Amino acid sequence: MAGQDVSALKDVFEDDFLIGGALNRWVVMGRDAGAAGIAEKHFNTATAENDLKWQLIHPWPDRYNWEPADNFVAFCEKNEMVAIGHCLVWHSQTPRWVFQDTAGSPLTREALLAHMKDHIMTVVGRYKGRIKGWDVVNEALNENGTLRNSPWLRIIGEGAEDKQYDFIEHAFRWAHDADPNAELYYNDYSLESSKAKCDGAVAIVRHLKSRAV
Repeated sequence: MAGQDVSALKDVFEDDFLIGGALNRWVVMGRDAGAAGIAEKHFNTATAENDLKWQLIHPWPDRYNWEPADNFVAFCEKNEMVAIGHCLVWHSQTPRWVFQDTAGSPLTREALLAHMKDHIMTVVGRYKGRIKGWDVVNEALNENGTLRNSPWLRIIGEGAEDKQYDFIEHAFRWAHDADPNAELYYNDYSLESSKAKCDGAVAIVRHLKSRAV
């Protein structure tokens, strides 16, 4: 209640689960003092809301924008929060150059895989041992549980059923190579409410396990 001191949620539930949320750069830098105070008191984990997404951290082929992500990790360490990275491979908020050449034509499978590998190895490698877990692949499923027709699928999967999970498999393998001790996640929404979509996520997991990922 307003005006009353309350126990920190991270302490109340310390034997049950972690408490946290997605933090943006304004919270991390203290520009939203109210939200920062709540996070510092109640959270023992935090996810980077935007600053680890490809568009912001790697806007051009030869340029990485590390400062906002560095600030997020430092904030988590200062406040003893488990840091979670979001996200490495997504169809949205990814620069066009990742998927296209300078003429605007789609890249080859090999060229796109090279972009993916460089990005994952560089970003995950920079925060090795500091970011506990990564949303490796984000929202790759349609509502009916099939794989989204993204450039990742079209180019790397090449439309072949036996290659449809290739981009997901490569992403997880490279993330593990970059930090063998990090927890690696597939992230999506509505998995708890849509059986079809949940079944699609289960199919991804089964494929990865069948490939010893």
